Amino acid sequence: MVVAGHVRNHFASADVLLMKDFLGMRLAGGGRTVARFGVTLLGGVAFVAWFESPAQSQTLQGATALPPVTVDAPTQRLVRRAPIKRNVAGVRSTSRRATVSDAPQTQIVAAQSRPSQPGVVPAFAGGQVAQGGRLGLLGNTDTMKSPFNMTSYTDKFIRDQQAATAADALILDPSVRSSHPTGGVLDSFNIRGFPVNEGNSGEFAFEGLYGIAPTYRIFTDYVERIEVLKGPSAALSGIAPNGGVGGVINVVPKRAGEDLTRFTASYGSAAQFGGHWDIARRYGDSKEWGVRVNGSLRDGDTPIDRQSETTGVGSLALDYQGERFRSWLYLIAQTDRFDAPSRPFLMAPGLQVSKAPDGRLNMTQPWEWSHINDQSALLRTEYDVSDQVTLFADVGGSRTNVERFFGLPTIINTSGDTTATPQFFGLSIDRTTYDGGVRARFDTGVVHHAVAFQASVYHDALYRRLTNGSLVTSNIYNPTVAPTQFANEISERPRLSDSELTGLSIADTLSVLDERVLLTLGVRRQGIEANNYLSNVGTLTSSYDRSATTPVVGLVIRPRDNVSLYANYIEGLSRGDVAPQTASNFGEVLSPYIAKQYEAGIKLDFGRFATTFSAFEISKASGELSGGRFAATAEQQVRGLEFNVYGELMPDIRVLGGLSLLDGTLTKTAVAANVGNTPIGVPNVQANIGAEWDLPWVRGLTLNGAVIYTGKQFVDTANKQPIPDWTRLDLGTRYTTAINGRKTVFRANVQNVTGANYWSSVASFGTFFLGAPRTYLLSMTVDM
Repeated sequence: MVVAGHVRNHFASADVLLMKDFLGMRLAGGGRTVARFGVTLLGGVAFVAWFESPAQSQTLQGATALPPVTVDAPTQRLVRRAPIKRNVAGVRSTSRRATVSDAPQTQIVAAQSRPSQPGVVPAFAGGQVAQGGRLGLLGNTDTMKSPFNMTSYTDKFIRDQQAATAADALILDPSVRSSHPTGGVLDSFNIRGFPVNEGNSGEFAFEGLYGIAPTYRIFTDYVERIEVLKGPSAALSGIAPNGGVGGVINVVPKRAGEDLTRFTASYGSAAQFGGHWDIARRYGDSKEWGVRVNGSLRDGDTPIDRQSETTGVGSLALDYQGERFRSWLYLIAQTDRFDAPSRPFLMAPGLQVSKAPDGRLNMTQPWEWSHINDQSALLRTEYDVSDQVTLFADVGGSRTNVERFFGLPTIINTSGDTTATPQFFGLSIDRTTYDGGVRARFDTGVVHHAVAFQASVYHDALYRRLTNGSLVTSNIYNPTVAPTQFANEISERPRLSDSELTGLSIADTLSVLDERVLLTLGVRRQGIEANNYLSNVGTLTSSYDRSATTPVVGLVIRPRDNVSLYANYIEGLSRGDVAPQTASNFGEVLSPYIAKQYEAGIKLDFGRFATTFSAFEISKASGELSGGRFAATAEQQVRGLEFNVYGELMPDIRVLGGLSLLDGTLTKTAVAANVGNTPIGVPNVQANIGAEWDLPWVRGLTLNGAVIYTGKQFVDTANKQPIPDWTRLDLGTRYTTAINGRKTVFRANVQNVTGANYWSSVASFGTFFLGAPRTYLLSMTVDM
């Protein structure tokens, strides 16, 4: 026991020192550091893979003349498990070590109810989505026992889509729309009609915590799951740093499961090449030590004119899984560099939005650019005091450095002429997060309780410098190249803002009748302290110190194992706006905005095929200027019906998608004529359907396709400037075979097959985006 304790302490100390050194990397030269790290990582991993992975012979039989194939067995739920008396949100976290098989990976063809790595919710039939996901404070929860609508997309689905970022991976979620252009520097979204990640503080959760994930874009190299919890979740996850209330996107990182050595070579039109290594190993007599390393480099021209992108990603996941003590350390470094990145558009007031140009055209000048470097670290620990009580504590943070020089085009007439002023934007973002608490289980008579208590602190600080270039004119249908300008870069970055979000949360899931009835009750006390400083100067202009209490109530009734009726009331929280300089009450800080959601639905699990139907209503106030005074007199309401479908219609046919009907309304506003109008960027219909078909006469060959539809949207609150509805068709194929005894998968996808030209989406402040052009994606993945 003394030796074990010494090992644990040594491991935890090493984790803290490594994380501190990692986060302490200097911002200057951060891109070079990440690039060198990526090159070193790829080279070292290639050597390890070559040294450790001799070819394993396989005997495969086939009835065709094609190369022998290795085909994953269909997902099966041969026997439905009896109800578990302690749900997966319990004291023994689902990230606890699972038994690791020593069988060769090529023989692993078991049902997909088996998780791909310890602590990850198992995949549902078809392998595209999981059987549950993380509900913030409540932990991992089975879909049929959750009082919320959540979808968790698996690593298999992400790889088969050849999704490079989170925005690519969420393309088939009918509740989600990306609100930034393809080829842009940011992944932002509309979820249930409300914006998420529109800001500089980053709203991706990482292992359920804000402040860890890269700020602007999530590359999928280090992702095992991307979970989307629909609706507000202040009581479960805390206040979102930018105030998003439409939902929470949580990143579940890769960590070591069974031994793995995988290499992927990729190509994307017009001439972008990449390579990605993914290696996992477990060590120790009981496989208690785990290492997972990912590294990738991509570089080349994109399908958008005059645009090129270079990305480098490196990640390291270490873990120790003891009988009672568990610890995980995650390190991520990524760099994203664009020449001529895509930009959104503004439309001059009073004009109809112009017809969308060819998606390949680029308004951005070839001398405009963007460089973003991210470094992230998280240390998680858990200790089982007993079989009923677990203590947990997490500490982590991230650092983002941004340097960019580009403008925001405004379309000034119906002929498509534009004006833009390039601006140098130097930004540094430092974020830290801490949390700790306890999970416990106990019974009071016939009622079983799963209680969780959490205390958390989140802090961020932003430093920014802005300088302007000279006006540039162009045209969306015939872009012109203006004389080269150079950024007036200034190294000093005055403080722009800082904030600290503190929270105390407690929740109890009460269950009876072998979890046939589950009632979740919870509450969070949230403190919000913020300071704002004069841009480019750094003198304090306003301070903010407010607090609010947000509850959550969720009910699940399961009359049968495969039927789940659910309902919830939950609130979201956003910090109040600060009155602008044009207001008579300049500097006044408004109280926090509370968003309220009512939701009810039904979930049906047919074993290999499942559906979810839900109805919801979300309302949220916001500030606006009226009569010279800034006040919280506006309110937006979105009512919706959602239908989701996923799984296997037949053993060789899989489907994923659904339908979202949205009724967005401006219920309050100072402009009486706008009351009853549709809010900016809220379509009335979002529909997605994707399907895969394993051809029965050619083993290993799969065809896939997807149709994405979005209804009409408005770029103004007066509803005078609509963008039309649009439809996109994607097609693809993959072939699974074995070459020299190594499982190999070839993938080919074509996005926007018809080459449709369309405006894709609208951000909450009225900027709108050009849809992706026809894009070709090719890749080859080899399991060593």
